[in-house]
Amino acid sequence: MLVALLIYIAIILIIGFIANKKGKTAKSFHGANLGVLMCVAAGAGEWMGGTSTTGVSEYGYLFGISGAWYTIANGLGIMVCAFFFAKLYRSLNTPTVPGIVGHYYGVKARTVASALLILVMVAVGISQMIAIGTLGKTIFNIPIEWSIAVLGIIVILYTIFGGMLAVSYTNTLHLIVMYVGMAAAVIYCVASMGGLNTTIKALPEGYSSFTNIGIPKIGSWVLASVLGACTAQAGIQPILAARDEKVAAKSAAIIALIVAPFGILTAVLGMIAKIRFPELSSAKLALPQLLSTMPPVLAGLVTAAMMAAVLSTASPIFLSCGTLFTRDIYLRFKPETKDKKELYVSRTVTGIAGTICIVAAIVFFNSSTVLDIVYFAYSIRGSLFIILLFGILAKNIKVPETEVIVSMLLTACVGFIWVIYKHIIGSYPISQSFSETYATLCTAIICMVAIYIASSIRGTGNKSGLGGREHG
Repeated sequence: MLVALLIYIAIILIIGFIANKKGKTAKSFHGANLGVLMCVAAGAGEWMGGTSTTGVSEYGYLFGISGAWYTIANGLGIMVCAFFFAKLYRSLNTPTVPGIVGHYYGVKARTVASALLILVMVAVGISQMIAIGTLGKTIFNIPIEWSIAVLGIIVILYTIFGGMLAVSYTNTLHLIVMYVGMAAAVIYCVASMGGLNTTIKALPEGYSSFTNIGIPKIGSWVLASVLGACTAQAGIQPILAARDEKVAAKSAAIIALIVAPFGILTAVLGMIAKIRFPELSSAKLALPQLLSTMPPVLAGLVTAAMMAAVLSTASPIFLSCGTLFTRDIYLRFKPETKDKKELYVSRTVTGIAGTICIVAAIVFFNSSTVLDIVYFAYSIRGSLFIILLFGILAKNIKVPETEVIVSMLLTACVGFIWVIYKHIIGSYPISQSFSETYATLCTAIICMVAIYIASSIRGTGNKSGLGGREHG
């Protein structure tokens, strides 16, 4: 198993080098003229991270097949993006979500939005490095610090070498390994249990229900996914790099169809673990414990699938940091930058972002603080979509760019206060069910409604001349 995984890692690095030879411009590094296959591979891989494997198997162990709603919700969110936003986003000819924000509000708003989304990407990247470190420690039996550092550097290297092409190529391999590995594991485990009917009968009551985890939980997942799918830079960047608007919409729809059902496979594995090991000390052990009952070859394939899930998410996250900084911040102040210099800056920032994630993951590995940071980051992403949605729906009303920027910063501050308050006190300020996600969304809605009402009253007329050079 160990040898197979080492070979797998070597193949990934070789793919990165190959991608480097095919794309040596800044535009190709960020992504450009991608066909459906490349868009789908890069985009789907970003959404199928560690949570879709070990996380959903944990939900499957605790709640049954309803744990699959995590990836189903992601699929629904991406489908919303496919039907309502993919063509619009691609038509604006920008590689970043802040670039879309800049189209409606101005270049300063674009810069602020980029800074916030870089924070989001780094936070998610830290969580992925912790996941990959945990997995590496289990597989290679090395200290967690070395596991995070070595595997993290591997991700950084192939991402820097090939950019979006490397992400697309490697994620194609990752997706195949993930689906083949998990499907083979489900088939083997169900067969060893005596068949599907026998497996279903052995499950605890409610485990075959798609609502056992609770409607509120399902609703929160769907809401977060719809909001996140439309502003997640790492997931949307391949769509923005599509060859044309039709490819963008088609690719987004296919991504949704690939992401949504994957959780069913991993939830079923968690359910089988519940039958075989009903008294585990932690549901997090469901999939690792089940691996111990599989033949070595199959266990190796499933382990590779788990690693592929994390790698397929981490790489686009690092790449998106380099793209956001270069296209939305660096080129704003140095618009005369030549392509070679832009490529250098993009690669450097991508490497720096990955390094920050690695160091932070090592520092915060045993701390729950990282979860608070991730939840805070997700709340920023959702509130940013609300602000962008106002711009799209009320595009004929010009609003002051400064007020929009204040709205972005205010929502971020509210989310930060919510998370810090809970971290110190142990509960949220208003209600335990009123999380930072709802707090930031409400703040964003209130701010934007007030801004647009005030602008309408002032009678500022149609939008025109937002100013500033946009780097699509």
